[in-house]
Amino acid sequence: MNTIDLDQPTIVPPSEWLAARRELLAKEKELTRARDEISRLRRKLPWVEVTKHYVFEGPNGKVSLSGLFERRSQLMIYHFMFGPEWDEGCQGCSFLCDHVDAARQHFEHHDLSFAAVSRAPWEKIAPFKERMGWKFNWVSSFGADFNYDYQATATPEEMANGRMLYNFEMTRIDSEEQPGGSVFYKDPAGDIFHTYSFYARGGEELLGAYHFIDMTPKGRREKGPLSWVRYHDRY
Repeated sequence: MNTIDLDQPTIVPPSEWLAARRELLAKEKELTRARDEISRLRRKLPWVEVTKHYVFEGPNGKVSLSGLFERRSQLMIYHFMFGPEWDEGCQGCSFLCDHVDAARQHFEHHDLSFAAVSRAPWEKIAPFKERMGWKFNWVSSFGADFNYDYQATATPEEMANGRMLYNFEMTRIDSEEQPGGSVFYKDPAGDIFHTYSFYARGGEELLGAYHFIDMTPKGRREKGPLSWVRYHDRY
């Protein structure tokens, strides 16, 4: 298949384009099948029971991890980077969370609740959430262990060493806060289990805007991950 250069695109007759497109389609189908298999294996991962009692602060006061499930048995938490001393939430995390409310109206009917969790106090989260126009649940874990326990925040010792347990291995870091997500299940008895977590580029699966852009000739044109992204009210 010819490599396309936008400065000098390869122009071919329709028959040649169709042959090239069919060649790419075969690879796309391989990727689809691989993604289906990864999803199957993800569902077969073993679970870990959550025995620690976590309490967060939200718009209605204190809420437990169990309370974040609302009426559902499944919960996805996004570890939104927003440190206690920060004035606003992470730009990249904001990009991801711009996708949530549109999807939420569907996945909530599929037994899945969503909540963002940040270490910033609720008094800082609330005005930023209002500014961004988001409706999803967002709570503060300020003063609690939750973000540390789920590898979303570096401990003081890890910060001093410049390395933390992140994405399931010791990783060099330059920020106390790191992005990621964790999935939990609550059984009929009320017991909660941790079933899955993703970090770093694992969150790209949730970025619908990327999937639109990846189908275009120009693609992402990034100088680095999310280098072009802005808060949606600052483009």
